[in-house]
Amino acid sequence: MKHTNSTLDQILLTTRLSDLLAWSRKNSLWPYVFGTACCGIEYMSVVGPKYDVARFGAEVVRFSPKQSDLLIVAGTITEKMAPVVKKVYEQMTEPKWVMAMGACAASGGFYRAYHVLQGVDQVIPVDIYVAGCPPTPEAVIAGLMTLQEKISRNNRPQAQKALR
Repeated sequence: MKHTNSTLDQILLTTRLSDLLAWSRKNSLWPYVFGTACCGIEYMSVVGPKYDVARFGAEVVRFSPKQSDLLIVAGTITEKMAPVVKKVYEQMTEPKWVMAMGACAASGGFYRAYHVLQGVDQVIPVDIYVAGCPPTPEAVIAGLMTLQEKISRNNRPQAQKALR
């Protein structure tokens, strides 16, 4: 067998383990969608063929919080639902991230009533907020890309650091 000196034989890659883990985490998000209203329907278009969130490594939508690392809260959260959202968050694997999708999840939306939670960040820490009522698929993808950048920099929000 003849030995060739190709450039591939001479490549040596070095990195820190934390950088390698951050790269793999940002490119393999497994979302759990807590969809309660129109934002949940809007998220369905994001995973469809037109927008194809698979390009960003987040197409493996999970139906169990124990198998997911990204919680997407999409829609209105009532006071009765708040303990359920918190329990879902607590069941997720570490490390975990949260996206508040839409005005209702971020701030209660146009519901200024006693029964609607005025932002899911009152019960769980939120890493990224996606604005809109409902947000466009492009906005959701931009939010996902922003979250991926935060993950690659190993940035954790202060609220999550305080909870640990």
